[in-house]
Amino acid sequence: MRRAVCPGSFDPITNGHLDIIARASRLYDEVYVAVMINKSKKGLFEIDERIDLIRQVTADYGNVRVEAFHGLLVDFCKQREIPAIVKGLRAVSDFDYELQMAQMNIGLSGVETLFVPTNPTYSFLSSSLVKEVAQWGGDVSHLVPAAVFEALNKRIHRD
Repeated sequence: MRRAVCPGSFDPITNGHLDIIARASRLYDEVYVAVMINKSKKGLFEIDERIDLIRQVTADYGNVRVEAFHGLLVDFCKQREIPAIVKGLRAVSDFDYELQMAQMNIGLSGVETLFVPTNPTYSFLSSSLVKEVAQWGGDVSHLVPAAVFEALNKRIHRD
């Protein structure tokens, strides 16, 4: 069985993330979405909320599993016998950072990294930008799946 992982914080998942996950799900038999736990960062959504949203928006793929992880991604891969990491690249600046990570990961464990160019429609998109625009009242409905848009609006306008 061919397995890969798409890692990230997904706070929240965007259409750009979803595009990379969908493309990976067509290339691999099983795709894990690894939701990073960073205890030093306070996210807009709790880890369990992120996992639930990702499960909702990837349910139609059938071969996507969603799990949280803390620690080294290569350990996550080793525990699940995942030989490949799939990462989307938006710009050259992404490549500079991701190449270093890819070289470290293969050196630590032999896990390969597959770089997938982002769909140009989403080349500017990030979770941080979505949160910022939404918090200032901008329309982000075309940037995130409908379930995420609803959750984002509830979270931002709960006060």
